[in-house]
Amino acid sequence: MDLRRSRAAYARALDALPGGVNSPVRAFRRVGGEPVFFRSGRGSRCTDLDGNQYTDYCLSWGPLIHGHAPQPVVEAVRRAAVDGLSFGACHERELELAELVLAAFPGRRRLRAVSSGTEAVMTAVRIARAATGRDLVVKFDGGYHGHADGMLVKAGSGLATHAIADSAGVPRAVAATTVVAPFDDDAAIRGVFAELGRQIAAVVLEPLPANNGLLVQRPDWLRSVAALARRAGALLILDEVISGFRLRYGGYGSALGIDADLITLGKVIGGGMALGAVVGPAELMDRLAPDGAVYQAGTLSGNPLSMAAGIAALRSLRGDPPYERLERLGAHLQAAIARIGRGDVQVQRVGSIVWLYLAAGELPRRPGGVEPAAVDRFGAVHRPLLERGHYLPPSAYEVLFLSTAHTAAQVERLAADLDAVLKAEHSFVSER
Repeated sequence: MDLRRSRAAYARALDALPGGVNSPVRAFRRVGGEPVFFRSGRGSRCTDLDGNQYTDYCLSWGPLIHGHAPQPVVEAVRRAAVDGLSFGACHERELELAELVLAAFPGRRRLRAVSSGTEAVMTAVRIARAATGRDLVVKFDGGYHGHADGMLVKAGSGLATHAIADSAGVPRAVAATTVVAPFDDDAAIRGVFAELGRQIAAVVLEPLPANNGLLVQRPDWLRSVAALARRAGALLILDEVISGFRLRYGGYGSALGIDADLITLGKVIGGGMALGAVVGPAELMDRLAPDGAVYQAGTLSGNPLSMAAGIAALRSLRGDPPYERLERLGAHLQAAIARIGRGDVQVQRVGSIVWLYLAAGELPRRPGGVEPAAVDRFGAVHRPLLERGHYLPPSAYEVLFLSTAHTAAQVERLAADLDAVLKAEHSFVSER
């Protein structure tokens, strides 16, 4: 595979961008080698600067549920661009997108559009603190909620602890307002609320944690967390930036019987453009300025191009729901990989979200359960699969996404090439 132009672009990028990238995981540090620079994408396929083509299982980390450049979305953005790239003022597309989203979340009457999932979570936390008059926020070890200061934290020793920062530049005082508990541990979360319940403003929770492996949680445990928050007078913020509209039309949490106070969205609702949102009842959302004292603003909030892309994407999902098709395709990939017949090659999957786990044993529900060997093996197979035309997320902890543009033949080929790569790895080790 000729990657000379990608390598040249990366060399230039190292002189212009920190680490040569605008988002850390793109640097391929966890899988080795240098990143590929893309030129274009169409459907399930991407083309790099050297003309190499790949079946894309990253899909911009999830939003491209209909693949790259679907015609209805592209045409909607073109029409919007002709009318103006940005107003910084009110326009009708904001209303149309809000009405589409709110119709999928009964009981939620307000939406505030922002430009990213990080901004959505940050805004929801601020609303929760204002509504409760409390400071502490509970999150779970391995749950990712963007890069706002209070969310960049990790657990210390013990079952649950006030957090320390997981990033330089986060003040200790800010990190200390976040309490981290382990996933799937009833005693730990009960202990947190027994000790700190009246100080907790909100619990931030992904109903399907998908940034540290696909850590599928027990619905009973998720519902118990929601009940603990409710009894303590804390708000439940469901982070559905990844899962919202990706697995069903609306929220994944509601399908599990979880009644959240605030819901954060992103990715799919933007149709491939930069967009996030907070959804909730009027009594909470109306605390936002200009009606309330919670300040949030953004020049590009409600950007007309993002709104146009989101409207087109949501209309398509509502008019011709693809979720059963995507479930069948996901099951096809899972079965194809199972036919490899190795206990150390597993798939954790919910709908069109797939995690390739290269270790034996029980599939983990906490990040600490992820075997280091699985991480190493994913790094070892990533480049050979890339050279065979499969673009997988460049980290063992990240998930694969499927789109309506993918085919059964493509996922069969991924499984077959994975089998071949693993056999070649085994042969190489044996020869040594």
